[in-house]
Amino acid sequence: MWGYILIAALLGLGLWFSIQLKFAQFRYIPEMFRVLFDKRAISAKGKKGTSAFQAFTISTASRVGTGNLAGVAAAISLGGPGAVFWMWMIALLGGASSFIESTLAQIYKIPERNQYRGGPAYYMEKGLNNRKLGIVFAVIITFTYGLVFSSVQSNTIRLAFENSFGTDRWVMAAILTLIVGLIIFGGLKRIAQVTQYIIPIMAVFYIILAFYVFFNNFGMVPDMVAMIFNGAFGFQEVAGGTVGAALMNGIKRGLFSNEAGMGSAPNAAATSEVTHPVKQGLIQTLGVFTDTILICSATAFIIMVSGDYVQSEADGIQLTQLAFENQLGQWASIFIAAAIFLFAFSSIIGNYYYGETNIEFINNGSNGIFIYRIAVLLMVIFGAMSEFTLVWSLADLSMGIMALINLYAIAKLSKVAYAALQDYSRQKASGQDPVFYQDHLPGVSGMSYWRRDQTAEKEQQSS
Repeated sequence: MWGYILIAALLGLGLWFSIQLKFAQFRYIPEMFRVLFDKRAISAKGKKGTSAFQAFTISTASRVGTGNLAGVAAAISLGGPGAVFWMWMIALLGGASSFIESTLAQIYKIPERNQYRGGPAYYMEKGLNNRKLGIVFAVIITFTYGLVFSSVQSNTIRLAFENSFGTDRWVMAAILTLIVGLIIFGGLKRIAQVTQYIIPIMAVFYIILAFYVFFNNFGMVPDMVAMIFNGAFGFQEVAGGTVGAALMNGIKRGLFSNEAGMGSAPNAAATSEVTHPVKQGLIQTLGVFTDTILICSATAFIIMVSGDYVQSEADGIQLTQLAFENQLGQWASIFIAAAIFLFAFSSIIGNYYYGETNIEFINNGSNGIFIYRIAVLLMVIFGAMSEFTLVWSLADLSMGIMALINLYAIAKLSKVAYAALQDYSRQKASGQDPVFYQDHLPGVSGMSYWRRDQTAEKEQQSS
């Protein structure tokens, strides 16, 4: 019952947001690329926040990881090929949810020292005037991302290396703890620098390999597509009760992978230096599509072509490794082990930041951050030593609670995001590079930034 409540909320609100935005997640795809690769989006030198491109890579660091390789494999092995269809649906409709939550994160962000802070906890306090709800969310996301999801990532790395190299659990736990510790004690700027280089490199190599397998088996594409749709809606699947399994596993693993509406990506979206909040909303929507429509689909196709998901006893990432090995040879299993190390490791970094910014929201003190960093390292060890089903069950429960709280908040504040998009569209129609100020949204209170005296450089940036 709990899982179906989450599914109804994700799909129902995603459709409602899409209608209200007139399906902006599709209409603005060309604009998403223009904003992402604009020179002002790539460089943030000398500014308070990260660049829009760096904020994109931080959030993508969390999205592109275990969910794309181990999560897809788990969804197909438990729900069949039909699970892929529901992963697509949660991405296509969730793009609207992602746009709203990331735009709100920018609108309600706060300048703090040499950077910006923001996310669901902040727009719950500033937009809904409900700090208590913001604190509840901050605690849950810190536990979910900083701790539980970090254990999922380290667990996946351990399984991959155990499968390919026979690496001992303790050895993998020690290596991961050392590397993660060196980075998270370096702060946000180092996180942005690391993810800005890791994400494009690992994504490009993985996609190249996946598309090689795709074109090498191009004749099977119609059969694969038919299997996906039959698995989602077919008569045999309905009669056998497997449609529910496909729906449940596709939505859960899709949510874990692309995070649309969960309330995680807005924490990274708020950190960027942009001239208009909608720009970051568009960039984060592109991240949802990149994650699920491209990378998850490529993984799903390879697993389906291999056919190993039918009777295999492998868990998650090991099933993906087996599928690649069957298609490309034994070396491919080693490649996947290396790829999942990069994917999952970068996810730990991105997840860590989500917890840090929410601890700052609860109590802006260095002691809390230090304790949190130690807890993250302990959970990395825990994940590397635990079993697959334990860490994923913890992840499913905690992310469901977090998503429902965030969906409630963005539903209440969605009109603010709609108005921001209308403002952006008006400026674009008049030939301007959109610039935002508080007075563009009369009647909207709670904004700590975007006053004209705070943002004097924006007009120069957009000229």
